[in-house]
Amino acid sequence: MGFFTSDAWAADGAPAAAPGGGDPLASMILPIGLIVLFYFFLIRPQSKRHKQHKQMVSALQKGEEVVTTGGLLGKITNVNDNFITLEISRDVFIHIQKNSVQSVMPKGTIKEQSGAKE
Repeated sequence: MGFFTSDAWAADGAPAAAPGGGDPLASMILPIGLIVLFYFFLIRPQSKRHKQHKQMVSALQKGEEVVTTGGLLGKITNVNDNFITLEISRDVFIHIQKNSVQSVMPKGTIKEQSGAKE
């Protein structure tokens, strides 16, 4: 018929498929599967790490050597409810929040780092 339009042809005797006439359970498998994958690969590991960090922060004690999220290495000299006092050099103390402690280092890490020559 026309150059920019196509001709429409009716199907002979074949009933037209009703939209949405499929099995509703089969159409819900993909979204439910994605939710399950998100839970096991994203939500669950993140909550597990959060729980471990919370336990580590609550167990901080005087004398432990720690690394902060900012990268400071120091020794804990005082522990309060929300803050700790960290000695980062001889007679240099800073007060930081407990939650900013990234990890607890093995004893002797500060001596090992201060004794390293560049």
